[in-house]
Amino acid sequence: MKNKYIRCLVIMVLLSVLSNFGVSGLSLEEMVGPELAGSLLAGEKPLLVQFKEPRLRYVPWHGVVKELLWTIQDELNPSVMVETLRLYKKPPEAGKNGLSEKETACLYNEILALSTLEGIQYFSASRGAMRTFYETSTVVDGPSTKKPLPDPSYDTPPAKLTLYARQKDLTFGDNIYQYDFYTSPGVIIFIQQNLTSLSAGIITAVGKNKLRSVFTVLDADDYLLIYAVSMAKAASIPGMNDRVGNSFSNRAEAVVQWFSGQADKAFKRAHK
Repeated sequence: MKNKYIRCLVIMVLLSVLSNFGVSGLSLEEMVGPELAGSLLAGEKPLLVQFKEPRLRYVPWHGVVKELLWTIQDELNPSVMVETLRLYKKPPEAGKNGLSEKETACLYNEILALSTLEGIQYFSASRGAMRTFYETSTVVDGPSTKKPLPDPSYDTPPAKLTLYARQKDLTFGDNIYQYDFYTSPGVIIFIQQNLTSLSAGIITAVGKNKLRSVFTVLDADDYLLIYAVSMAKAASIPGMNDRVGNSFSNRAEAVVQWFSGQADKAFKRAHK
């Protein structure tokens, strides 16, 4: 609990500092370095799966994101980590001097629409075919009462927001997650944490509170830089790290594709 409080405090202080100075984003090269920037601009899709004391490799060089991810990594001490980077090309009508307030609000609200995760597909390596990721996805009022709520919407995105969601995963079952959202000029972050154990059949694959999936959207000139990482402390069962790692890598692609669709809708709404 103490570590969680410290992490939240650090993030809020950094977000406040960036907001006060009007930071609207660094260049792509400043955030990931010239080599990765060149790869992304060439259409490559960097993906890294690590086991055995994994460490963050692709995290963008951005104050809030670095502090957040390094704190989570040290707190969780994961046994498996999946990182990926992607570029989303902004439409021609998008603001040229960073995301506008309206674009940011529309983008934020589309990301809050957790119900739209329902039915998204991912490629199952074990089955060699596409498979549904979340069969159901609903915002709920809390982890105990689990009363369904509509997706929230804000005219002005708050600096921090916590939501709870009930999501039925066809691999890991029906679970409750906490989603923490952070926003500041040029950056939107959300963190998914499992409040219930993730089970594969009768086997607990990841214990409760042992998963952090972090999805970060950073303004980068004509693009949005997407950085996603899933960290988990998997059960100490032979082959479990491999199973969890393979599952997370395929699911990361599904969430990136979901975000791209949500971003399309956000920019259309902002400029209609």
